[in-house]
Amino acid sequence: MKTKSILTTMLCLPLLFMAKAAFPFCGFYVAKADTKLFNKASQVVIARHDDKTVLTMSNDFKGDPQEFAIVIPVPTILEKDQIHVGDKVLLNHLDAYSAPRLVEYYDENPCAIRFFEKGRLPAMAIPEAADAKRAQSLGVIIEAQYTVGEYDILILSAKQSNGLELWLRENGYQIPQGASRVLGSYIKQEMKFFVAKVNLKEQAKLGFTYLRPIQVAYESPKFMLPIRLGMVNSDGPQELFIYTLTRKGRVETTNYRTVKLPTGMDLPLYIKEEFGPFYTTMFTHQTKKEDLQVLFLEYAWDMSWCDPCAADPLSRDELRRLGVFWLDDDHANSNSLKPILPRRSPVGGAQDVFLTRLHVRYDAAHFPEDLVFQETADRQNFQARYMLRHPWKGTDECAETVAYRKTLQDRHEKEAQTLASLTGWEVNGIRKKMGLEGEKQEKKWYQKIWD
Repeated sequence: MKTKSILTTMLCLPLLFMAKAAFPFCGFYVAKADTKLFNKASQVVIARHDDKTVLTMSNDFKGDPQEFAIVIPVPTILEKDQIHVGDKVLLNHLDAYSAPRLVEYYDENPCAIRFFEKGRLPAMAIPEAADAKRAQSLGVIIEAQYTVGEYDILILSAKQSNGLELWLRENGYQIPQGASRVLGSYIKQEMKFFVAKVNLKEQAKLGFTYLRPIQVAYESPKFMLPIRLGMVNSDGPQELFIYTLTRKGRVETTNYRTVKLPTGMDLPLYIKEEFGPFYTTMFTHQTKKEDLQVLFLEYAWDMSWCDPCAADPLSRDELRRLGVFWLDDDHANSNSLKPILPRRSPVGGAQDVFLTRLHVRYDAAHFPEDLVFQETADRQNFQARYMLRHPWKGTDECAETVAYRKTLQDRHEKEAQTLASLTGWEVNGIRKKMGLEGEKQEKKWYQKIWD
């Protein structure tokens, strides 16, 4: 029975170590808005450097494959060996990696001691050398660190429970009150600590209604994508997702505006179960505000890491199969180019590949011209990212908890207003789903006297 009890407690330990923050964006990744949420959606990957381009095209054609036909305008005559049939799984991975995402945060105990100066970023979940020294000063030893499947894993040992608890808090792990006693019992048994941070890898299965993507490689000074021919027999607006893989930085259009999607907003907690409907409604609302005349930027990041990760960065082999031909050149001439090994993610792809994800809803009336692109030198990270913030539910009482509880009602009202602004949904309906009226009734009797 004693052994069983220890095993049961060990299985519960991951619940104690909920990673709150690791990088500047941080938070738990919980959901993504991939291309499957949209009908009539096509995906195009453009790998380009200098005048060389590899174009990968995938359509959401549904029906008898014998009825499928595609006409692809290209800027040059193609030899047979310039045409290839690709793998839809690669596009699924690229989609999952770059998709707009939902992340969760958990408020800390207002009475807890703050370990960060205002404005200082928390340490990374997988520490660098400086963090290892800090750990050692607290009696914590980072025995090993790995990435296995969807988890970033640390193996820790510790000399005393207070130091271990402090290290975990400083590295963004929310530790419940009383954890020191539990940790201390295992330290006495000279046990190590397996600390895992979720790095969920979503890899959609190849659907039987989709044909494999077509790839073409060519040379041309024109950096463009022909879309007009595909609108000739269209029965309405179409969705197009464009993923560009370049060396210098973000890609944008020159003949249409490229607009960043609203990002970084706090949303009501119930959106966790309705993220798909929220995102499709929000995107439709934003396109209408822009009169269907812009391309929206959903993601811009180099391929060496992600934060938070909706899927692992693509490997070198996956990038090569999507047309990133210059990675082979890097191996042959490694002294003249930046290293390809990832800087921050042990499972990352290549630093020398910058991904831009554009999303456009288009028709002939609003997009009379083909899309013309330019590569910028802007390598600033961007992602369409939305947050859920769980209130602290503890019972500790101090001056800070009184002030904290007073802010919650205003915070929730702001979340409702934000959601209404993003989607066009009626704000009173949002308030009702959030239960804000009940929240008002939960005030303590003495709070009502002095309010």
